[in-house]
Amino acid sequence: MNNGNKRREKHRNVSSKKYKVRYDRIVAAVLVLAVIIVVLTSCIKSISGSKKKNDDSKSSQTSTEASTDNPTIIDNLTTSDQTSSILSSSTNNVTTVSAFSSEVHPAEDVNRGDLILVNSEHEYKFPEQDTEPLTLYDHINTDHYQYKDWIIKLDSNVIDHLNSLMEAFYKETSNKNINIIEGYRTLEEQNNRYYSGDSPFMGGFSDYHTARSFDMGIFPEDGSSAGYYSPIDDYAFIDEHSAEYGFIVRFPEGKENLTGIQARTQTYRYVGVPHAAYIKENNLCLEEYIEKIKEYNNTAPLEIKTGEKIYNVYFVPANTSGDTDVPVPTDKSYTVSGNNVDGFIVTVEMN
Repeated sequence: MNNGNKRREKHRNVSSKKYKVRYDRIVAAVLVLAVIIVVLTSCIKSISGSKKKNDDSKSSQTSTEASTDNPTIIDNLTTSDQTSSILSSSTNNVTTVSAFSSEVHPAEDVNRGDLILVNSEHEYKFPEQDTEPLTLYDHINTDHYQYKDWIIKLDSNVIDHLNSLMEAFYKETSNKNINIIEGYRTLEEQNNRYYSGDSPFMGGFSDYHTARSFDMGIFPEDGSSAGYYSPIDDYAFIDEHSAEYGFIVRFPEGKENLTGIQARTQTYRYVGVPHAAYIKENNLCLEEYIEKIKEYNNTAPLEIKTGEKIYNVYFVPANTSGDTDVPVPTDKSYTVSGNNVDGFIVTVEMN
């Protein structure tokens, strides 16, 4: 009995040891498996993160390259938010004139033309054959607009374009309350204004000398309150469409440090259709435009589109010691204007 009991007890002890060993092995296996899972998960996350980072880097690079290849600002100029048919492009995509000839311009021609700049720093020289001032009362249709008095004059070409603008305004609004209240001034007239304290500029330094600038007033036929022109109500049509007829606001708001004159809504200046279009589209004053054009020459001109018309515009520096050979197209219509500063601006009709 004792021996039998001993054998049974020994057998139970051996069996217990076997079960314990198997349990330990299972626990160990589970722990190893858990470690392997953690390691694998970490590796997968690392690989996934690396791939995402690479993809983001490639995406960023592609976006930068696309932005570089497709600039949205033309000529480094900020355009207005309004939709317009006026477009300007860089010299990279411009169709240029294929053949040029040389046109000789004497030094005094720098002071002639629709694009001359006259202000407190640039004196008007009153060159012969620059303008043809005519009295308004002899050359306007008073069914469309009025004039303040019989002595107001403007250049004959300016009157033609002003008549067209005012006719369009009248057809649109049936309103003929616009009055031209200021126009061409002689040297003597400007000096009289200066010495009487009515103008800060001596004779020679007023844009009105050009016969291309004028002031407008609003004088209702019903006798209601009159005043300087402002682009409100029906009258906004003039401001919105003036560039189509070659006119700009001569002293726009925000440009006082360049024009030297407080902003005025009533003073307009004729410069020609493509130039007026570009100036309005890019929110420039005449002083800025004169400087901007100096960036372009006949082989790399500024292209301006207005409706169906395409123009090339470029600058030619004046010879400081005499005549200037100005390159002009041999087979296209063009105009040459001095800038009253240091050179000539050539405008070519490309179609």
